[in-house]
Amino acid sequence: MKTIKSVTQTKSSQQASMIQQYPRAKDLSLIVCHCCGIVNSVKNEKKRLNQNSQVLRCIRCNSVLHSRKPASLNRTFALVVAATILYIPANVLPMTVTDSLLGSQQDTIMSGVIYFWQSGDYLVSVVIFMASIFIPMLKLLILYFLLVAVYLQQSSAWKFLPEQCVKLYRVVEFIGRWSMIDVFVVALLTALIQIQSLATILAGPGSIAFGAVVVLTMFASLSFDPRLIWDNFYASQNTNKPSSFASEKPTIIQAEHPPLNNDSINPSQ
Repeated sequence: MKTIKSVTQTKSSQQASMIQQYPRAKDLSLIVCHCCGIVNSVKNEKKRLNQNSQVLRCIRCNSVLHSRKPASLNRTFALVVAATILYIPANVLPMTVTDSLLGSQQDTIMSGVIYFWQSGDYLVSVVIFMASIFIPMLKLLILYFLLVAVYLQQSSAWKFLPEQCVKLYRVVEFIGRWSMIDVFVVALLTALIQIQSLATILAGPGSIAFGAVVVLTMFASLSFDPRLIWDNFYASQNTNKPSSFASEKPTIIQAEHPPLNNDSINPSQ
């Protein structure tokens, strides 16, 4: 217990030192434009605001500036809840409807997994199970965990989790590209089995729900802003308090870089 406690204290001191040495752009009143990538000084931008507009805009492309994604947590939570609701019919309702001379047959995702496993096609069965059942569930669970972690980050029990949360977010981005494998498998089987009027395979209502789950989880991962994890972690350390954009002057960057124009360029230099 003493060893674990000493390691925890050492890690906490290292993180506090890191915060002091590497302040965020938000602490320095700087915002990176999401459109053109230029770094904007919020203090200088507030000086250029006129009375008719109170929205911070980029000095190069005039895009609206946001320090963080607007309403990131609310949007992510709404999308994750919607995906969770649709995840149930995606696995319960039939994925495909097969009409043949022998009759009509409806297959769900799990029935397809069981069929391929009993037929000896273990690889296909595992691929369908991982892509259609395990990966979407894992993605939803990780997104729920990230949302809870951000909400509870200021608690002492959560202040050592930012690195792990970022790794989990990268896992979500990585596994998201494999969520549509089942759709391609169904399309391939449809192309192989479609034989004029002898057999017809149609997409069932489960495929619509499954496609909606994939799209919603994709937008949920895009809506989540991982920088919020570090924001709350910085706030919980109380070592480098975030400054208000209009009141605090940048302490590291000494020079300001105004937008280039023809008058500021001297050909003789």
